[in-house]
Amino acid sequence: MQNVGFIGLGNMGSPMAQNLLKAGYALTVYDLMPDAVQALVAQGATRAASIAEAAAGADIVITMLPATEHSRKAYLAPDGVIASARKNALLLDCSTINADAAKEIAQAAAERGFAMLDAPVSGGTAGAAGATLTFIVGGDDAALERARPLLEKMGKNIFHAGDSGAGQMAKICNNMLLAVQMIGTAEALALGVANGLDATVLSGIIAKSSGRNWATEVYNPWPGVMENVPASRNYTGGFGTDLMLKDLGLAAEAAAATGADTPLGSLARDMYRRHSAGGNGRLDFSSIVKLLTAIS
Repeated sequence: MQNVGFIGLGNMGSPMAQNLLKAGYALTVYDLMPDAVQALVAQGATRAASIAEAAAGADIVITMLPATEHSRKAYLAPDGVIASARKNALLLDCSTINADAAKEIAQAAAERGFAMLDAPVSGGTAGAAGATLTFIVGGDDAALERARPLLEKMGKNIFHAGDSGAGQMAKICNNMLLAVQMIGTAEALALGVANGLDATVLSGIIAKSSGRNWATEVYNPWPGVMENVPASRNYTGGFGTDLMLKDLGLAAEAAAATGADTPLGSLARDMYRRHSAGGNGRLDFSSIVKLLTAIS
């Protein structure tokens, strides 16, 4: 079985790494948070003291990091992945970052002889835990085929969006739409409850009607409507508001660069910015319902 270096053990990275361990991969892990590393070590992973150490012995290096600057540093620093990885290693960045930065990193990797994919994910923490993620991949066909057996241990769907950077661009478009849908769902539920409807009943109606969407079906933002979602655990343990705000910023950058008109995306970004400024940055993005209601 191949050796995998896994860098970034947050809410998404940790369960993804756990699924690779369950599948029998030899895993070396690194994160700035010692507790996250220890949790994986307790399950059979090997601890790395640095990014360089995690990459040095790996056949495949995976990164799952918060933002563009983290991926750029992890790959391009003098002691980063590209400088440290073994010959012929396959590099996968599953972070969601700027598409131009993904192209830059892939070019730097290619100049050193590495195949690289940008492979951001969709499906949230539940998808990461259940190995049902969707991988949205940018890069060449041969690299994807090398990565496919490993990706299939962490996800259910694998889409090849195009060349380097295409995975990131497709993910950014998806998350802009997700933010708009979540705000719309929260707004509709708040309106119904304010007018005497039960949130669970209304959610059930929407889920079987023309307003149905991912939020009503698997990630309801209203507390108590759905089990095992952040809304039912005080909006903890999901995809953070600040991460959604970051992705909406990436969408705004892409729109500005091409002259694309994204008025709903811009409005969603403004709303998430206000929500974050109210001290909710670390709460799950479905907590945007708090901006529309008296939910505490």
